[in-house]
Amino acid sequence: MREDGSMRFCVLTLFPQMIEQGMGESILGNAREQGLIELQTVDIRDYTKDKHRKVDDYTYGGGAGMLMQAQPVYDAYQEATKECGKRPRTIYVTPQGRVFDQKLAVELSKEKELVFLCGHYEGVDERVLEEIVTDRISIGDYVLTGGELPALVIMDAVSRLVPGVLHNEESARTETFDNDLLEYPQYTRPECWHGKRVPQVLLSGDHRKINAWRLEEAKKHTKVQRPDLYAAYEYRQKVIRWLSRKKRQHIHMMELLKRNLGRVLAFDPKDGALLEENTGVIMLSCTSVEAGERLFAASGADFTGRLFCVCQEEIIPVLRSRCQATEARGCYQAYYTRGVPLPVSKELDIRRLDESYAEEIFAEYHELVTFEELKEHLARGDMYGAFVKKKAAGTAFHEDKAAEGENTEYELAGFIGTHSEGALGMLQVRPRFRRRGIAAALESHMINEALTREEIPFGQIFEGNEASLHLQRKLGLNVTDIILWWVW
Repeated sequence: MREDGSMRFCVLTLFPQMIEQGMGESILGNAREQGLIELQTVDIRDYTKDKHRKVDDYTYGGGAGMLMQAQPVYDAYQEATKECGKRPRTIYVTPQGRVFDQKLAVELSKEKELVFLCGHYEGVDERVLEEIVTDRISIGDYVLTGGELPALVIMDAVSRLVPGVLHNEESARTETFDNDLLEYPQYTRPECWHGKRVPQVLLSGDHRKINAWRLEEAKKHTKVQRPDLYAAYEYRQKVIRWLSRKKRQHIHMMELLKRNLGRVLAFDPKDGALLEENTGVIMLSCTSVEAGERLFAASGADFTGRLFCVCQEEIIPVLRSRCQATEARGCYQAYYTRGVPLPVSKELDIRRLDESYAEEIFAEYHELVTFEELKEHLARGDMYGAFVKKKAAGTAFHEDKAAEGENTEYELAGFIGTHSEGALGMLQVRPRFRRRGIAAALESHMINEALTREEIPFGQIFEGNEASLHLQRKLGLNVTDIILWWVW
């Protein structure tokens, strides 16, 4: 996404109108009107040097059909990307590419700009593909007449992950393919249609029972329709069950897998579990140093220079020798399992923050996050801020909101976020607003948000941060006496 949170698509095509029409209706059309999505279509024929606007020719070596020439494609690409700050991710849609799935959609949604090349005839001259293309992507094992439809499919899947496009961020988080399961069946009015009634549990109002029913239905559908996905789900559950034997020590790894924020690199009940968070953080719990070595070997990955979160201090020397780790820092883990929402002061205006607050937040909080990482958190909607009226700064909280005028100005008193691995963090209250319960209100708000998603809220506190440890206990979180280690 770009600086303002929008996503820009550029499509090199022989049929610009086909792309414009496909991206001009319904949700995507509205998103374009709001500036959440930008679209540029480039007609490759405009860049041919042939007076008849020809862009294809016969293939060397013979064979059926024609091939798109390198020159017009390359010139169109150069013109379309000349103002890009860096080489954009450029996708050639082809049956020979990596198969498109939801994980790849999430990956692509983190880009600021995507360029698509839509082929026709028998394809495109290989030389220009080698010159400009970064990704070859297929939407399935079949052949179409051109690349426009696959490009539209990919843009649709990516667009709905751009914050604000769906108007309900949970729609993009909990749906088909979430956590390796197909979506559960859904119903609307009337309650009875053609003699078939809506399942009674959905009318009960008991959200715990409803969610349990939906999970079972999702498992049932996945097992029958996509046994490959169900096998992946079962494997993930097996690892979670192993971790749950020492829940207090492993809550962060369990939540990582439950929330589909990472994947299993290696697992053996005798040795332990090795996980990779979606942004690359490595998490490890092993039964011995030798077991840890076996897990590393089983994964087959190179971990040099990676950031680790490990449950056993004795594995740190292995990370120093194997992965060139130089620093280690211990932390406690706090988690909330009561399931009861915490009270949040009504005197505070707590709301989700967007990228416009990036510089203001970074000036206060930059020890454990880069500016680019901070903007990504904001773009995903992972951060909240507590606001107070400007005239109340340094005095009591503002009066009841009903008495406020339309032009009342607020300022950011503190903020909190969720780290990429799911932990609560980035909690900061500006000095002149401290000792007013703002930190407690912010964390309580985030805990309540997690409870609505049936997640176990948790956070990690570095050794020596007594103020944060006191806050966790005050809010009713369990604080472990087991030290986790962040190693880098």
